[in-house]
Amino acid sequence: MEHSSVEDAQNSEFEKKLSQQITILQDCQNSLHVKSCMECEKIVGCETRKAYVQAVYDSMSKGETGGFEF
Repeated sequence: MEHSSVEDAQNSEFEKKLSQQITILQDCQNSLHVKSCMECEKIVGCETRKAYVQAVYDSMSKGETGGFEF
């Protein structure tokens, strides 16, 4: 089944946002000298991590709600 150009554009946008969030997260980790968010004392309530997790979810689900399973 072929994707329409609208679907391709949406998928590209999700991937772009994910890439941006990965960069932001890695910059944060580097500035705090940690290799993982799990090592960071600010993990609870961290907006950077929350935005990254949302971008991962959006990328995997392509914006669809419900019915998504890991």
